[in-house]
Amino acid sequence: MKIALRLVLLILAVTPLLAWFAVKPVRVVAPTVAGLICPAKFVCVEAAEKLPEATALYEDAVMFARKQVGPLQGNPSVVFCSTKACTENFGLGLRSAVTVGTLGTIIGPNAWKPYYVRHELIHHIQGQQFGVLRRIFMPSWLIEGMAYSLSQDPRPQLAEPWQQYRIQFNEWLTKVGQANMWQKASHL
Repeated sequence: MKIALRLVLLILAVTPLLAWFAVKPVRVVAPTVAGLICPAKFVCVEAAEKLPEATALYEDAVMFARKQVGPLQGNPSVVFCSTKACTENFGLGLRSAVTVGTLGTIIGPNAWKPYYVRHELIHHIQGQQFGVLRRIFMPSWLIEGMAYSLSQDPRPQLAEPWQQYRIQFNEWLTKVGQANMWQKASHL
């Protein structure tokens, strides 16, 4: 029994450390350990001079999401990377931005635009509404189409499959109505 308990404790102690090194986006939970500054509590940046821009983008996106998309529980953490070194440190790879469940969001240098931050906050809301694990198994057209559409992404043509996802979501939303969106989506 003691050996099994020790093994469980060892696994519990080692798992976060392994995740920190193997799954870099997880670093969003402790961005200061990764070298960022977080003076605005929920907004983290590499350099203090970038804080006003990042804070404005964050506040706009939070207000937009609460008003246009649905309830946003709490204040999600957002890491704003302005350099390639930061994106590598947080494991963005080729992505412009990523939301890690409901733990937080990482915005890359090319995503410092209102619609990108809104898009990622919509993914955060989806995690809150559907549950993080369930969201993974929901239809891509719903998850990505909703984020592209409701963020009011101004690009008239997205790369595929994103454009088709946005079209399919918009057609579905027209049928169910925005007032019923979350309830109907939860049954997909």
